[in-house]
Amino acid sequence: MDHPSPSPDPAAPGAALLRQWSRLSKLPGGRMLFSRLLGWKVPYTGALGSRVQALEPGRAVVILRVRRGVRNHLGSAHAVALTNLGELATGLAVLTQLPPRVRGIVLRLESEYLKKGRGTLRAEARWPTTAGPPPFPVEVGGISDEWAEAVIRDEEGDEVARVRALWRLGRST
Repeated sequence: MDHPSPSPDPAAPGAALLRQWSRLSKLPGGRMLFSRLLGWKVPYTGALGSRVQALEPGRAVVILRVRRGVRNHLGSAHAVALTNLGELATGLAVLTQLPPRVRGIVLRLESEYLKKGRGTLRAEARWPTTAGPPPFPVEVGGISDEWAEAVIRDEEGDEVARVRALWRLGRST
């Protein structure tokens, strides 16, 4: 059984996001409202039409219903929609673990497509992926490049894709 991570420092970049999730996710329609607010704040991600299903420090689950707007010519999820879904999940997992004055940006995305994605897809990311505390730059101005991975599964639980994102973490000014 998973044990929740301790609450992040209130000044951490993901703290406000987690507070908003905590308030809204318990309400009827709250997860949808949270997802829409996230999409408003990050318009490109909002265009995907995904829905955050679970969020806690270092873990995110994001759902995508494969509809016409994200399909390819084969009637399955477009490769870039899968990559976008995985990047969103890794971003939420990483962001909710960052300490104050540390921010991240994606340097690289790698996607491995294993099966046509149809129906409702579920992306789950955990960060860090190894046991122990998350790695962070310790010196002012230091940087750290860290991989995060999302696994995307279909309704049957079959793995559809894996998305790895290399996040550059560094001190914000």
